[in-house]
This record gives sequence, C-alpha cells and structure tokens, in this order.
Amino acid sequence: MKNKSAILKHKLRVKKTYRYSILILLLVITNYVSAFPPKFSTKEIKFISEGISLAATIFTPKNIQAAVVIVHGSGQEKRMTDFATTLANNGIAVLTYDKRGVGESGGVYAGPEVGTNNVDFANLTLLSLDASAAVDALSKNLSNEKTSIGLIGGSQAGWIIPLAAEKNKKVKFMTIFSGALITVKEQLRFQFYTNGDQKFWDTHSEEEARKHVFNDPDKYEFIDTNPNDVLSKLSISGFWIFGGKDIQVPVNLSIEYLDELKSKGKPYEYKLFSNLGHNTAFSKSEEPMNDAINWIKNINKANNHK
Repeated sequence: MKNKSAILKHKLRVKKTYRYSILILLLVITNYVSAFPPKFSTKEIKFISEGISLAATIFTPKNIQAAVVIVHGSGQEKRMTDFATTLANNGIAVLTYDKRGVGESGGVYAGPEVGTNNVDFANLTLLSLDASAAVDALSKNLSNEKTSIGLIGGSQAGWIIPLAAEKNKKVKFMTIFSGALITVKEQLRFQFYTNGDQKFWDTHSEEEARKHVFNDPDKYEFIDTNPNDVLSKLSISGFWIFGGKDIQVPVNLSIEYLDELKSKGKPYEYKLFSNLGHNTAFSKSEEPMNDAINWIKNINKANNHK
C-alpha cells in the first residue's frame, strides 16, 4: 500500500510539474509574440462609387513602399484580407473592398451565381468605376503623396484593371494574375472548349485551341470588351503573371498580344510559370506572389526617381 501511495504522489508531482512547464511555455510564447507587433494597422472605411456605398479595409504598413487596390475576379467576393495581409506584411499599403452587392457593400451583384451577365461591357465598366473610386479613397488615406498607387487582381480583373487605369490618372501601375489579352467572347469560347478538363493540354494542341477561340459560335450575346484597345492607349507599367496550364485563359495567345504591345514601346512585362494553372496568385508556389511584390516595389522606386 505504501508503494502504491508513493507512486500516486509521484504521478501527481509529475502532473503538476508538467502543467507548470506548459504554463511557463505559454507565457514565453505570449511574450515572444508581443515582442513582434504587427507590421501594419487596419482601418475600416466606406466610400461612394456611382451613388453606392462600398465597404473597405485599408491596410497600412509602418514603412510603406507602394500602394495597391485589389480588384476582384468574377465571383461574389468580399474583402480579400489574406491577400491584403500578405502584401501589407511586405510593405505595400492595400485597400480591399467588398464587391458591389456583396458583404457590407451596397448595389447589385451581377454574375452567373444569380443568373445575370457579369461580362457585358456595361458591367465591366461599372466595376472599373468602383476600382477607380477605391483608388481615390486609398489616395486620401496615404500620408506620402509620392507613394505610387496601382491596381492588382486576377482573372476577370484583367479586363477591369485597364479600364479603371484609363479613367483614373492616379493609377501608376497594373499587376495582373492570369488575365486575358483577348476579347471576353474569345475567352468564353476557349473556356467552353476546355470545359474544365485539368488535363486539357495533355490531349490538345495550341492550334486546336486557337481554332475554337476564333471560330466557335458564341453562346451568349452581349457587348464585347477588347483589353488591347485600352492597353494600346495606356502609358503606365504593367506586369502579367501566367500559368502555362491555364484552361480558362489561352496564355500563349495572350502573351503574343503582350509582345506586340511591347514592340510598340509599351512598358509591359510578363512571366510564365509553365507548370501552374489559372490560379497563379494563390498556387502552392510562393514565387508568383513574391515576383509581383518585388516588381511593385521596384516600380514605386522607379516612379519616385522620375
């Protein structure tokens, strides 16, 4: 019995020691975390675009090296806080907002989820006006007037960003992930042809894809948008990031149009990741995002030296 009692007391001492050790460890971790405060602050705002109130968050780093407004893709997207956090942690001020008709923003969302057309020129123009108003809101909250403001986004934002940049002279650069440099109707023809097949490029050729892009009948009728019409007029810097296995955007064709614009003196750059698909910004590889961040910082430095 004495041995059992001794063993029990020993176990209790071990448990108390373990709990005490855990408590000390938690205190150490808490003190360690508090020793490294966040690299940025956040501020909730609302701004007006075309008579509608849009809700947003501004991320302000302690040492601002550039600033961007995040432009949405085609979905019902709220504020892209994870994306903004990544940028802010790297010294880039960010305004991210709930899309029109989504979250805390007013207005009406247009898109396939609600059975309406969100790729008509009128809707893309409306979304570009929202992005332009967001640029104005971010500009008012920046203490340094020399900080370059740009637009960043992916997919459908590839059409919206140039339209917004054309409207707002405060926009000094564009960073676009997986954005098409073909018309909306051409992109839809390609998307219908690939039909979500992740192995599409294993069984189809570039020639076959282009045949469908330029010759397939349109499934929908709407006013089309050609991004090259706007891109040929802009003089600001642009950086596109593509995935070679994209089945929503015909990448090689888009790159050809970019090369044509570059040959005419446009300050446009691009990078192709041959093994990535459409979602280049949030792929498993950190390289696309890191490349975008470094490019943005370099553009801000270059603009400040002009």
